[in-house]
Amino acid sequence: MGDASGATLIVGNCQAGVQLASTLRELGDTAPIVLVGEEPHLPYQRPALSKAFLKGEATAASLTFRTPEWFVQQGIELVSGEQIVDISRNNDGGTAVGAGGRVFRFARLALTTGAAPRKLALPGAELQGVTYLRDADQAAALHRSLGQARSLVVIGGGFIGLEVATAGRAAGKQVTILEAAPRLVGRAVAETTSDFYLQAHRRRGTTVLLNAGIVRITGENGRVTGVELADGTTVPADVVVIGVGVLPRTELAERLGLEVSNGVVVDAGAVASDGVTVAAGDCANMPNPFAADYGNGNLRLESVQNAVEQAKTAARSLLGMEAEYRTVPWFWSDQGDLKLQIAGLSAGHDETILRGEPDGEKFSVLYYRSGRIIAADCINTPRDFMAVRNALSKGLDIPPEDARDLGRALKESAVPRVPA
Repeated sequence: MGDASGATLIVGNCQAGVQLASTLRELGDTAPIVLVGEEPHLPYQRPALSKAFLKGEATAASLTFRTPEWFVQQGIELVSGEQIVDISRNNDGGTAVGAGGRVFRFARLALTTGAAPRKLALPGAELQGVTYLRDADQAAALHRSLGQARSLVVIGGGFIGLEVATAGRAAGKQVTILEAAPRLVGRAVAETTSDFYLQAHRRRGTTVLLNAGIVRITGENGRVTGVELADGTTVPADVVVIGVGVLPRTELAERLGLEVSNGVVVDAGAVASDGVTVAAGDCANMPNPFAADYGNGNLRLESVQNAVEQAKTAARSLLGMEAEYRTVPWFWSDQGDLKLQIAGLSAGHDETILRGEPDGEKFSVLYYRSGRIIAADCINTPRDFMAVRNALSKGLDIPPEDARDLGRALKESAVPRVPA
């Protein structure tokens, strides 16, 4: 079946890959589908690896999307533990070759290759006990290591770093976060939200060092013992997790000659520059209607919601149906009892409005541009999140003067947006 000339080949058995295959079947496609992934596991949810999985609240089995029987029932051939190392196209489709020599012929091609951790070129990064967190095997190894560790150092104060720190603290470990920038999650949220997370993690016992210059990772007998900083101090560490972002996996797209710029460049229908290949998920750089009006029309987003919606769009394009991505971006981060939900895209904002008290750990930061709401950070305020998300999805606005009225629910303040 995997070698059938009429097959759709999906490279990457992640969230986007599974969703794309599922949507093809839901739309009535009966052609063979081959879903190929490098990991030996059934496709699973990645976001939970830094949350419930590390805290022992989820197992590898509980994170899988579908059972093996589901793939069989849907007529989807799942090929796990296979890396595609070469790929080419011709007039009838193309051919992909796995590392083991297996040949996959296809009529339609989808790239859902995801992203890989951004590596740090640090002396000592090869020591035992130093890890990145992107896949299930890394998460399982980290969970085992934390069980025997006394101290954890997290390099990187983004969402993944904060979630790992939360899991380490829940396990009773001494936790230190090292962030090179002057604030936490600085590229994603406003200063109010950054400052809140800094204070919240410190209140819970985590040491957070900002503007941290790292010289090297120290070790003895091949195992990590600490992280040496530019000021000459060394932070003790039995385990070091490096979480400084990811890079889109575009090797196969480049081999095909597709346009690549911070991901595989695709149009609003998830179609790549050759006009026939589609791409979705963390590897895809797609036009976003919620970014177009401030000069940054294409975005590569890393979220489950984005992967799912892009995959649905890509499936429609493969079947020749009308397809255009129009979904409001949204994200979340669970850090113990702190649940952050983000609706919209805040880049380009010129005003923020604070609703609630950060010290009470229940508040929202609303972002405005030219008097219009464009996004919100909501910490333990799910009603504000839903109100902003719904307003953005319906093309409505929440006037700043109404947002400042804390006695009025945001959902009651949504009004038709006045044309610019």
